[in-house]
Amino acid sequence: MKLSPYITELLREKSGNEIRLSGHCERLALDVEAATGEHIGVNTMKRLLGFIADERVPRTTTLDIIARYLGYDNWDALRLIDENCSNSAFDDRDEYLACYMEIGQQVAISYPPNRKLTIENLGDNHFRVTDSENSKLLKGDLLTLTHIVRNYPLLVAEVIRNGENLGAFTAGKAQGIDFELL
Repeated sequence: MKLSPYITELLREKSGNEIRLSGHCERLALDVEAATGEHIGVNTMKRLLGFIADERVPRTTTLDIIARYLGYDNWDALRLIDENCSNSAFDDRDEYLACYMEIGQQVAISYPPNRKLTIENLGDNHFRVTDSENSKLLKGDLLTLTHIVRNYPLLVAEVIRNGENLGAFTAGKAQGIDFELL
């Protein structure tokens, strides 16, 4: 199994390693071990990045290590993000995927009856509420979300307020949301 181009790019960004040559896999394996305290063999890394042709399916524990290195809880969480970013496209500005948004990009979101939010992309599907009117989300809240879809509810996987995880949050349950990129 070879990792997707999206996950490979995440590994490049996280490690600061261009991963262009098989020799770069050793440095990546060392970086993963230093960051997570868990070992992935160099040859396994080479297989996952396509430097060694091999169709063996890696152990879930190996994939979980990569996910944790990239800041995800486990492989399933990373794979979900990967599927959204690898198999989707913008559709007439009705849907934006967080993985395609630039860091610092702001989005104004509104939903009935008179709720308004402005959120800023912090990267890795994390956003900060920079302005809030009549919403249960407050300025300064940190949000984890993967996409924003016009006329559908805003599904927030996690809300962090003052260091406390408040859990998931859904905005615009009844009629969905509208949004504008700023």
